[in-house]
Amino acid sequence: MVKINCQVTNCSHNKSSICYANCVDIVGSSAKKNDDTCCGSFLNKIHYSELTNNTLRLGACDCLKCTVETCAFNNNHLCTLDNIQVNGENVEYHTQTDCDSFKFSR
Repeated sequence: MVKINCQVTNCSHNKSSICYANCVDIVGSSAKKNDDTCCGSFLNKIHYSELTNNTLRLGACDCLKCTVETCAFNNNHLCTLDNIQVNGENVEYHTQTDCDSFKFSR
């Protein structure tokens, strides 16, 4: 199963909407909505080319760190979901991405 579904088409780690980074880090420590989160692992293809063979194992990324302390799925800085959705259109910087799987928890 794919751990990270990514619609950020210009990310160097994206291959056919699947993330191939070694490890993905979702950030936004005090987020209240998914727009307050972002993928700290985003690298623009314009500057970094394609990095889809950058995983520790063969295949898609399966390591998902999360520093979003307000997310219901964060357990000791790891995401408890089986998979997440990362989105962003016309992205130039990691702050323009977001985790659409974020769920606010008080």
